[in-house]
Amino acid sequence: MFLSLAAAGSLAASPAVASAQGRADIPGSHPSWANPAAKVADTAKSSTVDFRVYLNLKDQAGAEAAAQAVSDPRSRDYRHYLSPDQVLDRFGPSAQTVSAVKNWLTTSGFGIGEVPSNRAYVEASGTADQVQRAFAVSLGKYHVGGQALRAADKDLSVPASLSGAVLGVVGVDQATNLFKPDHTDGADTPATAKQAQRPNTAPPSDGFRNSGPCSAYYGEKTDTTDPAYNGQQLPYAPCGYTPAQLRSAYGVDQAGADGSGTTIAIIDAFASPTIYADASEYAKRNDPAHPLTKAQFSQHIFPPNQKLEPPDQCDASGWYGEETLDVEAAHGLAPGANILYVGGQDCEDMSLDTALNYVVAGHKADIISNSYGDTGEDIPAAEVKVFNRISLQAVLQGIGVYFSSGDSGDEVARLGTPSPDFSASAPWVTAVGGTSLAVGKDGKRIFETGWETGKSTLKNGVYDPAFPGAFNGGAGGGTSRLFAQPFYQKGVVPDALSTKNQTGGGKGRVVPDISAVADPNTGFLVGQTQTFPDGVYYDQYRIGGTSLASPVFAGVMAVADSLDHFHHGFINPAIYQLTSRTSAIYDVRHVDGAVERVDFANRTDASAGTITSARVLDYPNLTIHTTKGYDDVTGLGSPNGLAFLLLV
Repeated sequence: MFLSLAAAGSLAASPAVASAQGRADIPGSHPSWANPAAKVADTAKSSTVDFRVYLNLKDQAGAEAAAQAVSDPRSRDYRHYLSPDQVLDRFGPSAQTVSAVKNWLTTSGFGIGEVPSNRAYVEASGTADQVQRAFAVSLGKYHVGGQALRAADKDLSVPASLSGAVLGVVGVDQATNLFKPDHTDGADTPATAKQAQRPNTAPPSDGFRNSGPCSAYYGEKTDTTDPAYNGQQLPYAPCGYTPAQLRSAYGVDQAGADGSGTTIAIIDAFASPTIYADASEYAKRNDPAHPLTKAQFSQHIFPPNQKLEPPDQCDASGWYGEETLDVEAAHGLAPGANILYVGGQDCEDMSLDTALNYVVAGHKADIISNSYGDTGEDIPAAEVKVFNRISLQAVLQGIGVYFSSGDSGDEVARLGTPSPDFSASAPWVTAVGGTSLAVGKDGKRIFETGWETGKSTLKNGVYDPAFPGAFNGGAGGGTSRLFAQPFYQKGVVPDALSTKNQTGGGKGRVVPDISAVADPNTGFLVGQTQTFPDGVYYDQYRIGGTSLASPVFAGVMAVADSLDHFHHGFINPAIYQLTSRTSAIYDVRHVDGAVERVDFANRTDASAGTITSARVLDYPNLTIHTTKGYDDVTGLGSPNGLAFLLLV
């Protein structure tokens, strides 16, 4: 199910349209999955609904033109960023607009909450019955993605007098419960489901350990005891690369800079109670010359939502692992940068947009790494417009916003049709795709190819299925149905890609823009407090996903900021113009290869035996492919050392 909306501009600026009885509909505020066939129940009239009414910019076209100008190297206003106050004065909604919306909400019986400094939204709370009356809809529960989520039966509407003021409403539906962290350990056996836990009492996630044998660097050890796979004895998968190995492979250790003077914000849901202790211990064990000091690390955590339905639907423990990976990877690549973690109160009702807006409205960071996304682009248009409004302000202020491209390849296996994931497909963010990375004994890159995994499990001396195995996860990518081709991709992205999924001869936004290591089979060593059968304690394991690629690339950009003595902001126009035709970006291409991987059957020890599998690199049987030049798995490629750091 997808939204049939063509252009980024129309998503960002569509006004409410006139409807009957002096009201105006908010286009796209009704999720396509909320249809009569999927309805399972009515929403209780007395249930509480917290929501936010987002407000239109007073000059959307002017804001988009200014955003292009400050990020385009060909513009005389390149890097002439605006302050938050300048953005508000030139483009933000007026105080009168805020008052008009607040007055309507108050007279409708709602309690009024926060209005942020950029006047992006008015927060409100009331009963489901009040919501139904105020927005002229009926609320119900609809089955989607294995959950029963709240949504309206049609587009929301507001009084016609507010049609020019209201951009969208977030929180009435629960569409963004479908957002998920983009990390994976690649294990054969998934973690067991936990009993319902409130986010502030959820235990650390289930324990996971690597089984041996594994390699300290790519190709260190070869499996000579198991049968050959596709005619070859395979190298054992690396045990997990350390920060020093990744700094060396991407050449950031050549810079003489470490990210000092730059703040990286990391946004996830909830907050791990052991994050600083874990990240500090991790650096002490694996990168002792670069400790994570208390002065470098800070958090802003929104109070946990106690009204989750059911309480564990967002998997708070799973988000703890996401935060741990993000913090340790970002610090590992840019050990001098400050890290600000911002934890949303939940993963529903798009509370993550509140966290993102908090950073942007107050310019709390120079770089924002986001390692989560939706399955495809089936997000109500009103919520897409809200996200674009926030990311547009980030561009105006010189803040780089990075999103992981997803971990399910072209999404055909889950959706039945190819699609990139939102939010990575949005036009004002940098989508970070994933690679499989071979780091040699000397710390240098042996090769890098697209991360799309084929898996064949060794059973009774036979690999099943045969080469190239079955798809087992990979970097997201493809051509958006939501967004038209942005200005920076014109002339670089091949028409064969930009015209996919389009109608009427149009061209779409293609994902990703750039890439970094993501394959859990050539992944990153991470340290985290986990729940093991014999207790709760810190341990280390290998992990991957484009959740790794995003903070790794954010760390690279923090080093570039430090080296070049300015903040790069939104880098897409620069990398497409300046680096797509130079050696500054490593052109990631297809490589025929595979690794042997051994996992504990129970995830923690050998008591239940082990599982051996061959993991094929750059699995070919998808609709997206790694090719020479720009491709829809790795984008332009990956950073190529000092040349990249100096040129961007």
